[in-house]
Amino acid sequence: MENPLPRRLKAARCAARLTQMQLGQRLGMDENTASARMNQYEKGKHAPDYQTLWRIAEVLDVPVAYFYCDDDALAELICLLAKQPPTTRTELLVALDTNQTSR
Repeated sequence: MENPLPRRLKAARCAARLTQMQLGQRLGMDENTASARMNQYEKGKHAPDYQTLWRIAEVLDVPVAYFYCDDDALAELICLLAKQPPTTRTELLVALDTNQTSR
């Protein structure tokens, strides 16, 4: 199974309209290595540790879970849900759970 992280990282970075260098610099990486490091993450040659990925997610305004989700529709749902206020998320969870248990 393909690791979804490189593909999702590139998609989120492009959606944020950032270059690899800009993203790396926003994460505090040195200007001389920022682009190369981000390129290695996007190519799947190296994977960021969880703390780095958390910071990437914060900069790109996506939840960390988005990067690990191997289902495209579920990944989009994760992003949409993350943008909802906590009360709305709870309501949606209850509604989905109720729908599931009534079957």
